[in-house]
Amino acid sequence: MPDPILPNRRQLIAGAAALTAAAPALLHAATPAAAPSLKGRTILITGASSGFGRVGALYYAKLGAKVIATMRGLPRPEAATLAAEAAQDKLDLHIVEIDVTSDASVAAGTAEALKISGGRIDTLINNAGIGITGPVEVQDMEATKLIFDTNVLGIQRMQLALLPQMRAAKNGQIFNISSQLGRVIVPGGGHYSATKFAVEAMSEQLAYELVPHGIEVTVIQPGGYPTKVWVNRNAYTGALKARSDAALLEAYAPFTRGMGTEDGSGRSADPLDVPRAIAEIMAMPAGKRPLRRAVHPGNKPQEAINRVSAEVQLAWLGGGALGPLVKAVHD
Repeated sequence: MPDPILPNRRQLIAGAAALTAAAPALLHAATPAAAPSLKGRTILITGASSGFGRVGALYYAKLGAKVIATMRGLPRPEAATLAAEAAQDKLDLHIVEIDVTSDASVAAGTAEALKISGGRIDTLINNAGIGITGPVEVQDMEATKLIFDTNVLGIQRMQLALLPQMRAAKNGQIFNISSQLGRVIVPGGGHYSATKFAVEAMSEQLAYELVPHGIEVTVIQPGGYPTKVWVNRNAYTGALKARSDAALLEAYAPFTRGMGTEDGSGRSADPLDVPRAIAEIMAMPAGKRPLRRAVHPGNKPQEAINRVSAEVQLAWLGGGALGPLVKAVHD
């Protein structure tokens, strides 16, 4: 039986439904029909220089949101072209520098973002991430620290910076970009799966803990898409290969010969799939949003694991004192 002391998620966040349950509306002709309206929502997205981050920042702004698009290393050409495109369409999009691997940068960037937004950011999209391929033994500590610092600690830095104002408002959404490789494993993938498995676990635990605060967490699990991730991954992987011992590389020859040369060829799925899925979830009524969403037009092997995981969590904890929290997330 649920603990009567712990209200369920729908009771806790019913008051926020007016903001998040915006009725679907037609966008202007340049975007697909029946896209949800995000008017009144303020979104901060990390890693907006390319890929899901860039197309997402523009898409959410076109749907009416105020968007804080963040990236590291400003000024940079990607920021200038993003700003120009936003200005051309008269979008409410602001570019702020945030390097998610830096405590100081996260603190300064989120403070600036909150100033721009009038002190309230209701949606955080943790999109920034990197990949470094190769066998586990080939991953030296430089590569290991970099990928965990970016993909895992970077998300935690952003959550620590923005959760206090979400808790104060008793409302908010966090989207953490994982991968299908956060549930399944491919040999030779470096520590990418290890970091994304960590993102999956951290996000699910956080989702349970935030139920009493009216804040929802969704993990997005994309498959392979033709984005700039391949270029960036090759740079990191190529540097790792160059500093690796030749005998070690030879010991894992089937997995090391192609290190730093992946080009993403053969992938034709539309990267806008991911922002569309996120926008759809944003517009769902509070209390009805999924914990996980697999996104890809092709095979999604993680979905079977997602189902089993939810069943196990409910069977294990659903009948105890923590049951209301677990059921609020999985029902």
